[in-house]
Amino acid sequence: MRIGLLTEGGYPYVSGDARLWCDRLVRGLEQHEFDIYALSRSERQEDEGWIQLPPQVSRVRTAPLWMAEDDGVVHGRRARRRFAECFGELAAAVCAAPAVLDGSEASGGVTASEASRGVVADRFGNALYGLAELARDEGGLVGALRSEGAVRALERACRAPGALRAARTARVPDLLSVAAHIERALRPLSLDWYEDDGLGSVDLCHATAGGEAALPGLLALHFAGVPLLVTEYGVQLRAHYLASSAAEESSAVRALLAAFHGALAAEVYRRAALITPGNTHARRWQERCGADRAKLRTVYPGMEAARFAEVGERADGSGCAVPDTLVWVGRIEPAKDLISLLHCFAEVRKEAPKTRLRIVGAPADGPEGALYLAHCKALAAQLFPDEAEGVHAVGDNPVSFEEIGGPEVPSLAEAYASGSVVVLSSVVEGFPISLVEAMFCGRATVSTDVGAVVEVIGGTGLVVPPRNPRALAEACVALLRDPERRARLGAAARARALELFTVEQNITAFHGIYLEIVSRSPVRRLVVDDAGDPLPFGVPAEVHVPGRWTEARLMVTGRPRWAAGAPVRATAPLPAGEGA
Repeated sequence: MRIGLLTEGGYPYVSGDARLWCDRLVRGLEQHEFDIYALSRSERQEDEGWIQLPPQVSRVRTAPLWMAEDDGVVHGRRARRRFAECFGELAAAVCAAPAVLDGSEASGGVTASEASRGVVADRFGNALYGLAELARDEGGLVGALRSEGAVRALERACRAPGALRAARTARVPDLLSVAAHIERALRPLSLDWYEDDGLGSVDLCHATAGGEAALPGLLALHFAGVPLLVTEYGVQLRAHYLASSAAEESSAVRALLAAFHGALAAEVYRRAALITPGNTHARRWQERCGADRAKLRTVYPGMEAARFAEVGERADGSGCAVPDTLVWVGRIEPAKDLISLLHCFAEVRKEAPKTRLRIVGAPADGPEGALYLAHCKALAAQLFPDEAEGVHAVGDNPVSFEEIGGPEVPSLAEAYASGSVVVLSSVVEGFPISLVEAMFCGRATVSTDVGAVVEVIGGTGLVVPPRNPRALAEACVALLRDPERRARLGAAARARALELFTVEQNITAFHGIYLEIVSRSPVRRLVVDDAGDPLPFGVPAEVHVPGRWTEARLMVTGRPRWAAGAPVRATAPLPAGEGA
């Protein structure tokens, strides 16, 4: 079958989210054909180029989200009226306050609050597709979404009766900020990806994230009836909430943007054929945002186990350069809470004075990451002065900061092998990749109870509350003092990781899901002859198999509605026996 893989800020670019996962998926499903539709996040990302693509990728189309030049489209009076109506409805749906939950029941046993949310969802969806149809008919919406009319429509919605309380306080700068954000998010509406020779020609759209990445899939479903699969290893709406809480925006801006992204997420979940969260933590978020539980299938991310096989399969089960060593591996940023880890290590040293802590990783991009690393190093120097036999001698600090590729840590696997216990101290975590890597290496782990940590380890490691250095220290000391327990937990962790988190299980799961969706929701394309009459059996079954199995050449004609499928015209005779 032919898959339209939808990405945002990732594959096929050299740098980006989910790049490795997407590449492994495409290479593992070599029996299928892939078209890549990628939204880029920055000019730097585009300049860095693409990774080498496998032969089953037949097409790559890209578009920037980081900039949008004025498309030069000048709307006439009728088009301006259509835009005002559709965008006004969209703004009204975003600003609509949820009904008060009073316990009353609507028809069919649905509460008044649920019925109200359903009305808002229909209103948002109809407005979204109305804008998409206008963009297709008129050639784009960049100028319209940036216009003063869009800001005024948003202002009217904020001032309307029943609007969100925070929205009523929005001032002109707030409205301009919200309008600019919505314009950026809706840029995929103006793309030329939705014709019959684009996403309309695929059998299935697979969005590798929610939000903007899934928006082209919604339009392919609307215009051509192509079923949509949505995979979220990190819930986009959750990421938006975390980012907005740290941003210096007014309460009105945060409320309006949260409502917009919530409505978009709900529409994606409602229209998707299936949704595949990467863990139960993400699944709960999706259910809270309106996803139907019957559509949810948990598919864990696939990771390369072979690179950790040598460490994980060592006969003695240890492989530690220094037995009394704690190891932390990851990207150094505030969410990882290395401050608590250092205070935890101070408690550990009171019980086990010979213990050392190795922090392996590079700072996060930007000045914030470098500043946080400097702060951690300063705290380590303050908590643990250099150990020396005399006042005039030079000693070593029990805490070391290292990066992968150095002489003592040549590879990621050796980083995990260099300690007897691997520690995760995060306060925010989605799917803990470093924890799975430690499990592949057969290491015993101590982790904070955040994100999907408990689900991942499944009883093969110790879990403590976040921001609790004393509890983290007690768990570390317990494992440092009990080598037999460490060995048991490490062996169990490796067995669990090999069963659940390998690339093979991920590819197998998606192969079955692809077949299930296409078998339940096939794209029905009507083929017509030169006279415009339907041509029975005009699309042979072989066209769904990668490769040139038929000499038929099909030329797209017309613009189909999503429910009817895509009419095409045969311009070359079909092979003998195919038309009867």
